[in-house]
Amino acid sequence: MYAVISPQDIQLPPGTVVRMPGTWEDYCKLRDSRGDGSIPRIKYRNGEILLMSPLPRHGREAHLLARIVETLLDSETRNYEAFTPITMDIPEEGGIEPDYCFYIDNWKAAVGKDRINWQIDPPPDLVIEIDVTSYTAAEDFLPYKVPEVWLFKKSGLSIYGLSGDSYQQQSFSKYFPNVNLSEIINRVLKVVSEQGTGVAIRSLREDLSGS
Repeated sequence: MYAVISPQDIQLPPGTVVRMPGTWEDYCKLRDSRGDGSIPRIKYRNGEILLMSPLPRHGREAHLLARIVETLLDSETRNYEAFTPITMDIPEEGGIEPDYCFYIDNWKAAVGKDRINWQIDPPPDLVIEIDVTSYTAAEDFLPYKVPEVWLFKKSGLSIYGLSGDSYQQQSFSKYFPNVNLSEIINRVLKVVSEQGTGVAIRSLREDLSGS
């Protein structure tokens, strides 16, 4: 077993990603040693442990994209459940902490749940990840069979849909097939930069309601 230090011993500047070899047991000890904390973010894949200290824009953009999803769902009076933060793990196979998870088609399966068994329960329908440090790939969610993954980078939004045993990039979301998400996100970001998040989301809500 590799010797793994605890998060309390690590002072990572924002935006830093550290990769080191480790076993599943190492990952679990490191993850659990954070207690109620969520920094640094920790991921396990293929015998490797990754630590990431988010930049301030990370949480801001994650929250904003989640608000956009919620606003779109509310505009269509659709039920959903959302979680953040959350740890997805399958023993010996993978562990990851997405920025936001949405249950949309399977929202009933998540209602009232305090814990989710990732080997038995349905996965989230949609996962949102802000990737400003090349820390995340859509393939990280293959063990869980998440139907759709959104990666948001400086270059914009990339949507990946599960197709068999791989993810394929696609132009539209299966959950919002008639919505140009990139256009909406860019418009909201522009308003946020000028007038703040509250104004941006209220403006989007008014546009969707036709008022």
